[in-house]
Amino acid sequence: MMDSVTMENFRCFRERQTVPLAPLTLLVGENSTGKTSFLAMLRVLVELERGRTTIDFKEPPYDLGSFDQIAHSRGGRGGRADEFTIGFERSTPVVSRRARANNYRGEFTFRKSGSTPRLFTQTLSTNDAFVEEELSVDGAYRATLRNDRGAWTVEAPVKRHARTGFGQYRVLLQQPYRASQFSDDTDDPVRPRPIDGSAKWQDEYVEQFLHIDRIHYPRRFRLTGTFAGAPVRSKPKRTYDPARLDSDPQGDYVPMYLADLSSRHGSEWETVKGRLNEFGQTAGLYDEVSIRQLGLHGSDPFQIQMRKGAGRRKGAMRNLADVGYGVSQVLPVVTELLRPDAPEQFLLQQPEVHLHPSAQAALGTLFCQVAATRRQLVIETHSDHLIDRVRMDVRDGTTDLKPEDVSLLYFERTGLDVCIHPIRFDKLGNVLDAPPGYRQFFLREVNRSLGL
Repeated sequence: MMDSVTMENFRCFRERQTVPLAPLTLLVGENSTGKTSFLAMLRVLVELERGRTTIDFKEPPYDLGSFDQIAHSRGGRGGRADEFTIGFERSTPVVSRRARANNYRGEFTFRKSGSTPRLFTQTLSTNDAFVEEELSVDGAYRATLRNDRGAWTVEAPVKRHARTGFGQYRVLLQQPYRASQFSDDTDDPVRPRPIDGSAKWQDEYVEQFLHIDRIHYPRRFRLTGTFAGAPVRSKPKRTYDPARLDSDPQGDYVPMYLADLSSRHGSEWETVKGRLNEFGQTAGLYDEVSIRQLGLHGSDPFQIQMRKGAGRRKGAMRNLADVGYGVSQVLPVVTELLRPDAPEQFLLQQPEVHLHPSAQAALGTLFCQVAATRRQLVIETHSDHLIDRVRMDVRDGTTDLKPEDVSLLYFERTGLDVCIHPIRFDKLGNVLDAPPGYRQFFLREVNRSLGL
């Protein structure tokens, strides 16, 4: 779980900013203030943390464009930044001889390569060690490793393997109990070996080291998955044909996922169905969800049906296409949150679209419940009803979520730049550290309605 992120010259964020994250983080602000760009940055950071060095900035549901659309433009004679930087920090419990938490940090700088951003510098550090890798414009490679016993530098000339070696030295941080044990022991092929006390390494040793197999993160250092949801979900269909179970931001696969659970995984289906029904009843959207198979085989079409009314006065089952549009829009979001194998991190855009205020508030409660299970939710929203429900649920202790487990980030534009203001809640649900511009529109509207 990321504790904070840093950005500089990224999209509309010119000045270097470090922003706190929490188990539940809500992004608020006017349109075109960088909230979606912020979500896209988080998804990129997850990929970088996993060891990827080639990043697709156009992967759905985010399309940030080419380097010229991503690097901050100062306007006029100010021109465009020639590089941008993003980074993260998180505390991770580590099983080691010292048995203490490790602060794990990463910072990544991209420069222009053709029309696309290319990762040129990455800096990774823990409490015990520091690794910085850099590629020059012509492809030469340089890495610096440092701990409390000293520092070592390795350089590789312009060779075909230099690019593939980028990222290999993070192995020394992926196992932090070893990162503090650098030595000149030549029998261990993964430990750095200084040559005659100098900062240079022999080329043949560099080549050997760069060709070792990538060692992946231990589980404790790896996110179990991230779901990035689109702001508009798939349209409801009267009848669905079986399809592949490939997750997608719009939730196109969710009907097939539910049908597959219903036909082949009875116990899991009953669990998921019960959770979906509980939310539908709380939100006032529906009382029961059901899958109607239109044949005897798994390859036959099926329908998703909803029932409104419970107890003795049950309503008739109705096709998903015949109920309110908000139901079909929220169903993929709720399914992703409540499925047994849900990922650790969610990046959601406007989950409240097409929902009545009471259902928006119910979503706020659901987010508190999910975040209390130590998953991380980062949600862009324009719903005051959702925010107020979160604030009251934290105040009333309806879940284990504490005030410090919620972060409200207010995005405020000033000229061509955007500043992010962290806002907190106290134990009584009061808003703390809000800047003057926060909710000014609503206050002006209230005053106008009162004739003030």
